[in-house]
Amino acid sequence: MNHRTLTAAIGFTAVAAGSYAQTTSMPFALDWRFEGPSAPYFVAIDKGYFADAGLSVEVTAGQGSLDAIPKVATGAFPVGFADINSLIKFLDQNPDAPVIGVMMVYDKPPFAIVGRRSLGVEAPADLEGRILGAPPPDGAFAQWPILVAETGIDASAVTIEPVGFPTREPSLAEGTVDAVTGFSFTSFLNTARLGVPEDDISVILMADHGVDLYGNVIIANTEFAAANPEAISAFLEAVAKGWVDTIADPAAAIEALVSVNPAMDAELELRRLELALADNVVTEWVLENGMGIIDNDRFENSLEQIRLTYEYQTEPDAALYFTDAFLPEGGFKLD
Repeated sequence: MNHRTLTAAIGFTAVAAGSYAQTTSMPFALDWRFEGPSAPYFVAIDKGYFADAGLSVEVTAGQGSLDAIPKVATGAFPVGFADINSLIKFLDQNPDAPVIGVMMVYDKPPFAIVGRRSLGVEAPADLEGRILGAPPPDGAFAQWPILVAETGIDASAVTIEPVGFPTREPSLAEGTVDAVTGFSFTSFLNTARLGVPEDDISVILMADHGVDLYGNVIIANTEFAAANPEAISAFLEAVAKGWVDTIADPAAAIEALVSVNPAMDAELELRRLELALADNVVTEWVLENGMGIIDNDRFENSLEQIRLTYEYQTEPDAALYFTDAFLPEGGFKLD
């Protein structure tokens, strides 16, 4: 029997999951820390899905939505996880960079307005006449012009209050602002942990109100992919298996994550994972059409919506940002 090596790592700490030969090394760069939504990758490690495909996979934490893109573009990592809208802008500014999206994970991005029902905020129009707290560099706030255009909000009737990331949810909990921009699961959980009853917290997901942007996608170095197409396809299949298992048993998935991040709050990360599954991953469209693929018309429209927040240097070309060449036809089925 052939033996392969499979590892998961935090920084320089590696946890061996097997010892095999003749493997393809595929280090994987995450966008952020090892939190609930990253559990599926460790499920795939624990259950041997990567090892069975002849892959040696090391998962490395990141520092934000832009973090993984240059890592993959330079070839330091063959695969990574990043916001596709950030990828589109990166490729517009670096048109020859060898990186592309190969498997959509967040069918709906977590860009959201999180408000208080007791302060009168349940729908986009409710923001008129109220105060919206927004950190200037916030990824969700960056999409505000698109939400305004799609919903017809009278933006002049909304008071935008700049807040820092550390004071965003405290401001909402204290009622000094009526709503904030943020990532759906993060701002919801942060607000609830400050003592605001969950049934008083409204989450207005921008994707449910005309914002056609996609969210995080698995990206690949195109030079590596051209030389190793079967490895990319096998990696994505193993990832999909990890997601299927995670959807079936989120609590067990969190146990896999605890093994590499024992200091984390398991209950909090389980809730974060469950919110991400419900709002971002297991959407009606994905259940009907499959995971990993995209709707081409929606994607084209998202490129047009980006014009409201970003000036392209060259005319956007959808084929440069995403390919389904390494996915099974119809994507991966979740049932």
